[in-house]
Amino acid sequence: MTVAGSRSALLDARAIKRALDHMAKEIIDLSGGTESLVLVGIQRRGVELAERLAKLIAESTGNGVERGALDITLYRDDLETVGPKPVIGHTSLPAELTGKCVVIVDDVLYTGRTIRAALDELADFGRPSRIGLAVLIDRGGRELPIQADIVGKTVEAKRHDRVDVLIEELDGRDAVELVRERS
Repeated sequence: MTVAGSRSALLDARAIKRALDHMAKEIIDLSGGTESLVLVGIQRRGVELAERLAKLIAESTGNGVERGALDITLYRDDLETVGPKPVIGHTSLPAELTGKCVVIVDDVLYTGRTIRAALDELADFGRPSRIGLAVLIDRGGRELPIQADIVGKTVEAKRHDRVDVLIEELDGRDAVELVRERS
């Protein structure tokens, strides 16, 4: 039986803001500007983070950024573990991704399986000229050879630990917390 363990703060609201500011600058560099840039957030928290990044990029460049949202539920390779009635969210992408620089945005990169599913789903919507990955937290522990191009913060977490990203829009506050599980 696993009992909840200790909870420690990794990032507060100000640190998240600084990380997103830095990530926005790196996204502009990665995409070579905003002309062909599309930010695609993975449901849930990746969508809100992509919105924030798009706003920061627009403030810094004066140009709007196309955005989209992916729900990768049906593309997961572990769908049978989700349960008999998985909750399917909304996928919404710009009409055309072919030739665009698509940057996938997610809150936490762990095993790489969510990103693999996102890549599979994106392939159904066109052929971008480049796909990048921006994550707020990279906690290590890959099961697939997937690496983020842009990382807000790298943290060390054990296999049974949890990294919780809380964002104002969904949780009422901004924070990143490490929850260490104990047996």
